Amino acid sequence: MELEQRLTLFDMIMIAVGSTIGSGIFLTPSMIAHALPSPPMIVLVWILGGVMALSGALTYAELGALFPKAGGVYVFLKEGYGDLAGFLFGWAYFLVVNTGAIAALSIAFATYFGYFMPLSPTGIKLCAITGIVIVTAVNVRGVKAGGVFSDVFTVLKLAGIFGVIVIGFAWGNGAKTDFSFFHASGFGGGLGIAMVGVLWSYGGWQHATFASAEAKQPHRTIPLAMVIGAMIVTLVYVSVNVAYLFLLSPSQIAQSSSLAADAIATVVGTAGGGAIAIAIFISTFGTTGIYTLTAPRIYYAMASDGLFFQSLGKIHPQFHTPVNAILLQSLWAIVLILFWGTFENLISYVVFTDWIFFALTAASVFIFRKKLANAERKYKTFGYPVTPLIFISFAVWFVISTLIEKPAQAAAGIVMLAVGLPVFYAMKKKKASPKF
Repeated sequence: MELEQRLTLFDMIMIAVGSTIGSGIFLTPSMIAHALPSPPMIVLVWILGGVMALSGALTYAELGALFPKAGGVYVFLKEGYGDLAGFLFGWAYFLVVNTGAIAALSIAFATYFGYFMPLSPTGIKLCAITGIVIVTAVNVRGVKAGGVFSDVFTVLKLAGIFGVIVIGFAWGNGAKTDFSFFHASGFGGGLGIAMVGVLWSYGGWQHATFASAEAKQPHRTIPLAMVIGAMIVTLVYVSVNVAYLFLLSPSQIAQSSSLAADAIATVVGTAGGGAIAIAIFISTFGTTGIYTLTAPRIYYAMASDGLFFQSLGKIHPQFHTPVNAILLQSLWAIVLILFWGTFENLISYVVFTDWIFFALTAASVFIFRKKLANAERKYKTFGYPVTPLIFISFAVWFVISTLIEKPAQAAAGIVMLAVGLPVFYAMKKKKASPKF
């Protein structure tokens, strides 16, 4: 039983865009404005984030075309550095990065659902768990069903964000913000703090590679989906932040805990709060569905290689989806909700861990250029070797900054990876054991 190739280019673009635009664009601009009070610099860091995302997408595009297999980044790391690197990536995604993101996103959409129907802390948890059950059921029933879910919710979230952009540009006032105020001193510690929020918001486009084996014409579809997706996200992020600055001053943005709602309220009143709450609910719920769709393909690929629990390699006989991988991922996300309730305290080491693998994956392009010098490449990284070096520089800078600024969270991420080592060697030993 194998995975079916049913995802179109549009489906994959929606996965790349939808997995990137979650709740970050509604939450991080306030933190960024607090760190960088200069409007030009606020816009600049979002442009820098876009350069990072595009350079990463252009680099990953070559890898996706070279290895159009289920698991994406897992496959790139395994082929480039060996089984251990691939396993640790999948281990990190299952234990913290993806399941933690699903848990956090679920709490987020449940919280915004409470805007319309007040919920107790227990009610928020139950609502979050119900949401996970729904997206799990959708994704178990077929990759196309999950793809349609991704398409619909990504289009809806883009429509909501587009509404903010239109209101900001049409009814906002450029005089609200002094765009000539440039604070060069912000390029110190403020830039580092701001980029944490930017890089968190721009992460996610690589999820398109996880479902490579289920994409139609993957050699063409995967590169296009990531590059087009990164360009769309950059345009959206820069535009919406300029719209915020047309509606609120940097100091007002920095003090806002519900930025989009506050910005819209300056033009359409408090009714805008309800509209933006719906937009954020749609955004976070849709991203939860996409994360539920994509990452199980990593665990499926690992199980197929004998590097993870074999049951996770099972394909549903009717729906042709990695059913056990999807179910176990959702179950663990629910456990995180029940025991932690929120994921805010884990964000730093989740992102820290993720960006270690971002750097390693991008660097593998250089390895494959030598290791597979004669392999057919239907896509080559535009601007090689400068493009991947730009992305790797961003990633290394971020990892080092986190080690310096937040050593406790960075240490926790390293410990989590270290715990995976004995698990890996146990899996390898089991794989090597003779079968009787």
